[in-house]
Amino acid sequence: MTAPTTSQLVQRVWNLAHVLRNDGVGSSDYLEQLTFLLFLKMVDEQHTEFGDDDLPRIPEELSWSSLRVLDGVDLEIQYRRILTDLSTSEGLLGVIFRRAQNKITEPANLKRLVNLIDQQEWTRLPFDVKGEIYEGLLQKNAEDIKGGAGQYFTPRPLIDAMVEIVQPQPGETIADPACGTGGFLLAAREYLVKHFTLDPIEKDFLRNETFYGSDIVDSVVRLAAMNMFLHDIGGQSTPIHREDSLQRAPSQRFDIVLANPPFGVKGGMIVLGEDGTLEREKAEYSRDDFTAKTANKQLNFLQHIISMLKIGGRAAVVVPDNVLFEGGAGEIVRRRLLKDCDLHTILRLPTGIFYAQGVKANVLFFERRTSSETHHTRETWVYDLRTNKHFTLKTNPLKRADLQDFVDAYRAGDFAGRVEGERFKKFPLADLLARDKVNLDVFWLKDESLEDGENLPEPGVLAAEIIENLEAALEEFRQVAMDLGAVDFDAAADD
Repeated sequence: MTAPTTSQLVQRVWNLAHVLRNDGVGSSDYLEQLTFLLFLKMVDEQHTEFGDDDLPRIPEELSWSSLRVLDGVDLEIQYRRILTDLSTSEGLLGVIFRRAQNKITEPANLKRLVNLIDQQEWTRLPFDVKGEIYEGLLQKNAEDIKGGAGQYFTPRPLIDAMVEIVQPQPGETIADPACGTGGFLLAAREYLVKHFTLDPIEKDFLRNETFYGSDIVDSVVRLAAMNMFLHDIGGQSTPIHREDSLQRAPSQRFDIVLANPPFGVKGGMIVLGEDGTLEREKAEYSRDDFTAKTANKQLNFLQHIISMLKIGGRAAVVVPDNVLFEGGAGEIVRRRLLKDCDLHTILRLPTGIFYAQGVKANVLFFERRTSSETHHTRETWVYDLRTNKHFTLKTNPLKRADLQDFVDAYRAGDFAGRVEGERFKKFPLADLLARDKVNLDVFWLKDESLEDGENLPEPGVLAAEIIENLEAALEEFRQVAMDLGAVDFDAAADD
């Protein structure tokens, strides 16, 4: 039998969501229950295939096998028992089932979901089941409610290219302070297992000491923890933590940081004023290791990542365009980046590769250096993968092959052999410092569609690009207005 595609599996489980709505189970609760059950099934598959080896275990009385033989009220009672007992576990299991509750109160619907999951061997599928199905269901949910998915999941081809360029080595520590479902950490593990024959000491280090991930969203922390557990990372200890990474300086430094931090620029919280009105407070983190005090999340994450790196550590970080050109705190952070780090490469990403529209982003590749009076960045190479490139999520998604020219031009480990080309240009430090506000949003290629009407992309692609540009501009104007105290758009939207 041919293995189903991701989209086929997404459609199957989404169809059942319509049934569960009649049981009062909303989309978010359904996603949560689905991840619990999928995880139990995949752990069961692993132990059936590999036997009693060193894989993490779930007690037999709380396993998937204990669910598949039951129905009716007995099934509901057993499922509730599993969630309750595993929520008190130590390590990764405790993170996965933190505050877990059964939201499917109709036993017949629970049985249908168990049967649906039991029909498929999930661990044999050639993709990250939970991550991709979860993201697909989020997109379905967004389309269903005519809203946005709310998360900027990093395309897997981009993750793979970033990991290949950073080239993790056995014995190195790897972190993601906004780990989402754990895509970067999983790709780094896959790279290490594929490229190295690990000895027992290196395998133990890979399992227990290599990775660190954190996120503030319960649902994605749960998925990241599941992914680590199913790939034999952690166990009684947990590399995944639910926390606000920006609250405090890191207690540990890492060799590598791979991250795509949240793109939302608003970092404030709503409080009730003395007169009963709603007021917004800027969440400007007071940290001694931050050069700039700002409410901008991306700038704070960039400062945090610099602090997370060991001297000589390297980072690959996705950031939106405003990080490259914004004045004030943005300029302060960029000057620190050029001074305390070697910002050797910037990849200008194409539009149309993220779930949310209006996203123009880049990848910054840099290495941490000791603080000094001189700049550690001598030159920055910029690769333009955006101009005259047209991608969409459905009709022309980003593929790994689309990034191969950049990977080849990057020449990991051999920067001296780099050669300038049409899309790859070198900019000396003096030229960057001379730019207004140290603007690093550098581009030089002409947009062919503006020169020749015959080269215009398809109308649908062009319309999507226009929407993205307008939404990106609107978001920038909204932030300026909020900073000036002109209007609280969130409060206005709530009204």
